[in-house]
Amino acid sequence: MENRPNVNVAAIGPEEVPVIDLSGDIDERIVEEVGNACKEWGFFQVINHGVPLHLLEAMKETSKEFFDQPMDEKKAAKRDEVNPVGVVCQEYAREMEKLAFKLMEIICLSLGLPGGRLKGYFEEQTSFLRINHYPPCPFSDLTLGCGRHKDFDFLTVLAQDDVGGLEVKRNGKWVPVKPDPTALIINVGDICQVWSNERYKSAEHRAVVNGEKERYSIALFLVPSHHVMVKPLEELVSEEDPPKYLPYNWGKFYATRNRSDYKKQNVDNIQIHDFRVPN
Repeated sequence: MENRPNVNVAAIGPEEVPVIDLSGDIDERIVEEVGNACKEWGFFQVINHGVPLHLLEAMKETSKEFFDQPMDEKKAAKRDEVNPVGVVCQEYAREMEKLAFKLMEIICLSLGLPGGRLKGYFEEQTSFLRINHYPPCPFSDLTLGCGRHKDFDFLTVLAQDDVGGLEVKRNGKWVPVKPDPTALIINVGDICQVWSNERYKSAEHRAVVNGEKERYSIALFLVPSHHVMVKPLEELVSEEDPPKYLPYNWGKFYATRNRSDYKKQNVDNIQIHDFRVPN
């Protein structure tokens, strides 16, 4: 029953994912609002984020054009500078990456760290884009587009269309994220949870499907270089608050996750709780 879409869903109302205005320079208000959202929700939406709206629309249109193709054409598609899909994706990825690094700086400041504290971990970053397509489903009350999960990255920047379908778990209830095609959705990932020594926690979320309309979303997953050892930052641990996680290598962690996700061949689906220090 936990995986049914209509179980424990809160109506859109007082319990809404915070919306943060990023216009202007990074100031005390922005740092405080982002810090509170990370601490209380692990999710928030941003407006006036600097990513051109025409580029968001172009990416959504390009995504639809791609998924509307026959399967054999989709499999044969090459993502390079000659293919329009590749050109739009590259421009989109650059803008989203710029926003992601700005948010990383804000998150660092909200934790009392220098804004550039984490920059060195991303010199050979392995960040990537993922385009999701959810066709209409006549049994939308019985199935999910994407089951409940937490993201394994540092943070995710998500664009969704006006159909909506993303839900965040908060206080035992699934809270729908109100669709706003001009906003971008940000969520804290597992790496942020570990680096912050659980000051900020990765939030569980899922995607429901629509009975009549197809839905698209495009996500940028911000992840560090393969060689990075992920562990609680030394500035955020103390004798009173010791490290809650053992170090793990990001590249090996990601490779193991890929094997378990796609091959399904006797490979444990590794999670950060495997590195949690027992209480």
